[in-house]
Amino acid sequence: MAEPEFTATGVRIGRRLRSLTRAGQVRIADGRLELLTSYGKEIDSAPVQAVRTGKPWFAADDHALAEVNGRRYRLTLGEREPGPGQGGPPTVRRFMEAVRRAAERCRRG
Repeated sequence: MAEPEFTATGVRIGRRLRSLTRAGQVRIADGRLELLTSYGKEIDSAPVQAVRTGKPWFAADDHALAEVNGRRYRLTLGEREPGPGQGGPPTVRRFMEAVRRAAERCRRG
């Protein structure tokens, strides 16, 4: 198995008003997006080409939306990258970029 293209831990994953896990994982590897519990049990997964991501305009900087297999998940990726000077870009931006790049790579071949 190849090294994951994106990994975030300590992610709050929810559907509608229900929290599925407060310390889950989001991983993109081998052209698939996986949502996992803190114990590594799979909540949902799909090929990255079938995943839609977005950022709600009304939410905080650490929130993202992901539609996986027709189900909408609310992700709270609270981690921040260390950067020179200030805190750096939020993990949400890295997550959305990683999904886009992985989908493009799968389309190309």
